[in-house]
This record gives sequence, C-alpha cells and structure tokens, in this order.
Amino acid sequence: MEKEQAKKIIESLLYMTDHALNVGEIAQVLEQKSFTEDAVREMINEISQSYDAGGSPLRIVEVAGGFQTATRPDMAAFIRRLYKERLTVRLSASSLETLSIIAYKQPITRGDIEQIRGVEASGVMETLVERRLIKVVGRKETIGRPLLYGTTVEFLRHFGLRHLSELPDLSAMTISPATASEIGQPELPIGLEPETQAVATAVMENESPILPPDTNPDLN
Repeated sequence: MEKEQAKKIIESLLYMTDHALNVGEIAQVLEQKSFTEDAVREMINEISQSYDAGGSPLRIVEVAGGFQTATRPDMAAFIRRLYKERLTVRLSASSLETLSIIAYKQPITRGDIEQIRGVEASGVMETLVERRLIKVVGRKETIGRPLLYGTTVEFLRHFGLRHLSELPDLSAMTISPATASEIGQPELPIGLEPETQAVATAVMENESPILPPDTNPDLN
C-alpha cells in the first residue's frame, strides 16, 4: 500500500468515525508494519495541513486522546440551524456546577459533592450519567465504600479537550472565600467558583468544533 492510499484511508476513517480514533487504532486498520504510529500521526498532520491550505470547511481535531474530523467554527451556526436541538446539550446551572466540581476534583463521591454545593445532588448526577458526561470510576476506601465519580471521554469531546490537563487553570479564575477554603486555593475577588466559571466558559464558547455524537457507550 502506498502512502497516498494510506492517507485516503485515514481521511475516510476520521470522517466516518463517531468517536476520536487514536493512532494505534488507525495503524491496526492499515495492517502494515511500515505504517507505524508515528507515521500515522505524520499522515494525519499532512491531511490537516491540506485542509487548511485548501480552505476546507472541515478540519482534523485532536480530542479525547485521538483524532476526528470536525467542522470549522464559522460553520457552527449553519449546522445548528439544520440540526437544531440535536447538537445542543443544555445544562442547568446546578448540572453545570456539579459537572465542574467533578471535573476538577475527580475522583469524588456524591457526598463530597453535596458538601461542597450544600444541596442534594442525586438527581443532577443521574442526569449527567444519562448524558454520559460522568461515570462511576470506582469506590472510596472508607466506611460504606461510596461510589467515586469522574468525567468521561464524551466530556472531553463535548468541551473539545484532548485530555483533562487542558482544563483552565483555577488560579486564573475569580473565587469566593468559601470555595477557596474548600478546594485549597488562595482567596481571590468574589465571583463564580473558579471550576464552575471555567466550564461555563467552555459551554458558551463558540470556537468549539462540532463533532458527530459519540454512539459507542464502551468508550465512556
């Protein structure tokens, strides 16, 4: 198989997949030893550069530990007109706050979340689990062994993150004294809790790529 043929296959895979593909998965599909993971990554970069050079409305994004074809930001408004609500995950203020706490303090129990928020969180967490933004990641080794929750691959895809280390730095966010004490951050001017503000900004960010919905539950 020639390199150009391999690039066509990779381009097709990235276009058709409903979840981010890592370079190992792509290399396995190509089934040739000469196409190592480094070679696959190089070809993905070449495809991406050709999209950029040609002014394509599509681009290759690195997200959730892999690669996937996505639309460019300036196409988002038109795509949303076509699909309307199907592309929008609407989160209530309580859902956003709970998701933010989980994102920054995971793994974390429901009890710990409720202690931080000061209100019961079971209903909100059920919604986040149903939307595959959070999942059970284990149990805390304490009395009763309560469930621990963390974010999912779908969370990364939804916010256009390659990995959790790309979450905004809390030290740059405004923070209330109460939350500062709770999460171990220095006190800053009163405002949104930093983790909530960070994820809220991501929710309203218009630069996020539009990706096909992830229909593979095994990845979350």
